[in-house]
Amino acid sequence: MHATIETLKNDVLARNAGEPEFHQAVVEVLDSLAPVLETHPEYLDQDVIRRLCEPERQVIFRVPWIDSKGNVNINRGYRVEFNSALGPYKGGLRFHPTVNLGIVKFLGFEQTFKNSLTGLPIGGGKGGSDFDPHGRSDRDIMAFCQSFMTELYRHIGEYTDVPAGDIGVGTREIGYMFGQYKRITNRFESGVLTGKGLSWGGSLVRPEATGYGTIFFAREMLATQGEDFEGKRVSVSGSGNVAIYAIEKAQELGAVVVTASDSKGAIYDPDGIDLDLLKQIKLEERGRISEYADRRSNRVEFHENRNDVWQIPVDVALPCATQNELDVHAAQTLINNGLKVVAEGANMPLTADAVALMRETEGVLFGPAKAVNAGGVATSALEMQQNASRDRWTFDYTETRLEEIMVDVHETCRATAQEYGAPSDYVLGANIAGVTKVVDAMIAQGLV
Repeated sequence: MHATIETLKNDVLARNAGEPEFHQAVVEVLDSLAPVLETHPEYLDQDVIRRLCEPERQVIFRVPWIDSKGNVNINRGYRVEFNSALGPYKGGLRFHPTVNLGIVKFLGFEQTFKNSLTGLPIGGGKGGSDFDPHGRSDRDIMAFCQSFMTELYRHIGEYTDVPAGDIGVGTREIGYMFGQYKRITNRFESGVLTGKGLSWGGSLVRPEATGYGTIFFAREMLATQGEDFEGKRVSVSGSGNVAIYAIEKAQELGAVVVTASDSKGAIYDPDGIDLDLLKQIKLEERGRISEYADRRSNRVEFHENRNDVWQIPVDVALPCATQNELDVHAAQTLINNGLKVVAEGANMPLTADAVALMRETEGVLFGPAKAVNAGGVATSALEMQQNASRDRWTFDYTETRLEEIMVDVHETCRATAQEYGAPSDYVLGANIAGVTKVVDAMIAQGLV
């Protein structure tokens, strides 16, 4: 069976040359599947695993637009509709200069299994552009978003593909894209995008969802060891919505969160992050994390190396910034300093070597992104439900639904790992549970 998996891996990697992030995601999943394929040989009969690694559709398009200075700009747009076996494609749009096809494919591949784990009827997709919104005026961002949607609109719909936000795409960008979609189609199709403003079809808890969900999952991991967040020291990377709301919920549960970061550096606040100040700087002023150190007490340290967050001794580490931000050396430092739990709030933030080290270290629990950060897409699906029923739920009701979903995701991963003889291996549990649901649906629907 291992030889069969090696052949599959080699074929997929050769077919998708020059896409290291996609390779990393595929290898991690396929390496988990040997016990499943031994139990379900029918998965090999229809070559369904190879089909699982091939996106159903990959769209690349030109995005021309004119900025406020009259300059013509050309960016590249992407939408990878990876798998629709469980429902319409669902996944965010990322606007960042590092975006390329390989990154979008890795995100779409992971999204497929993440969405499967939520138990909700949504498939997997991802998209974005190499456009950098940082430092751009609202007028420039509107011009780009309108041009981007002028092509994207023909590929999406509430029963086809439902994008949301991601890095560089928040309520502002979703608003500009929704307005253009509405203008082109002459339809107020509120279910076509999620992450909308509250006054025009958005859901309460959506900004908080990924961060809150990360903490709910990590809380359940701690509970398996008879512990909770009370008094735990926690390091967080990032300072966007995921990081900020992970900090917020962790603090509510009694944790002392001591770090945050952005692309220009990191802060260490030994007294615990002042969340109001962090929100003001990052969400209201769109400032840099260094400003936190300037405006907080003298005890706060600012580090120009954003990865210095992993040098601080903590009980729980929550990487919430971007892919491959935490390498094996940082992982070893965390372990040496007494780490108990690491939960991936971002998409694939640990390198493959770091993941392997975490999984093999006794006494450390590792939660993979496809399970830990499923709260964002889960709440997007709840927004779709509200749009479909022309309803609007309260914050408390929506948060309760989110918590229930995340507790169920944790239990699914834990129970699946136990079933396949690997207790506490959340990577194995998440991969097998996520894959089997998708594969069963693909087999049931035939060779399409």
